[in-house]
Amino acid sequence: MKDMSMTPSATSCDAVVLLSGGLDSTVLLHHVRKATASVAALCIDYGQRHRREMECARFQADAAGARSFLTLDMSAVSVFLTQASVLMEHGAEVPPLDALSAADRSHPPTYVPNRNMMLLSVAVAYAESLGACCVYYGAQAQDEYGYWDCTEAFLNRINSLLALNRGNVVTVEAPLINNAKADNVRLGLELGVDFSKTWSCYQGKETACGVCPTCVERLNAFQSLRVKDPLPYAVPPKQ
Repeated sequence: MKDMSMTPSATSCDAVVLLSGGLDSTVLLHHVRKATASVAALCIDYGQRHRREMECARFQADAAGARSFLTLDMSAVSVFLTQASVLMEHGAEVPPLDALSAADRSHPPTYVPNRNMMLLSVAVAYAESLGACCVYYGAQAQDEYGYWDCTEAFLNRINSLLALNRGNVVTVEAPLINNAKADNVRLGLELGVDFSKTWSCYQGKETACGVCPTCVERLNAFQSLRVKDPLPYAVPPKQ
């Protein structure tokens, strides 16, 4: 695998996968790689507090046999995103899932303004430069909370916009978009994904908290399949 973290150079490939190092994008990468000969993995630093996931992204790109791995520093956007999202490195504290109301779960404080539009725009530009025909991202049907930019409506509209390209039209694909988290865990197990090298916790600490929205969702997914999550948690999961 060619590591292009510092000095990227254009080499042709079939697809670009947006890889955060989280559970969903990791399963997606292995799923796409199984069916696609040449895949470029793109990891973007946008100033997120859970930076440990980017270390996992590098490991997973190598494990999946990605042709290249690129880490792109976009952390400058944190200047205006920090006050708008608890997911940012210097943002407000990430709340536990059980502290969120029904309204909060519809548009949670972990939402980063227009994140997927920003990341996908860059990924599509990268794909076009590589001659790739599509970009994959790990949208899934959130079990406990949701984001508007992980919906089929968003996916359809962004592809309608990209269809205006007069040259190399790149499409955005989200094959896991209707999957629950448990579906992704099941698929990952079938693909042999090492889940100990994925990171989900939003707290950004050395040990996963076990109570933030994504920790709870991840733990529930493993428990529903009666499989132990290999990550250690500060708050042990309920049995």
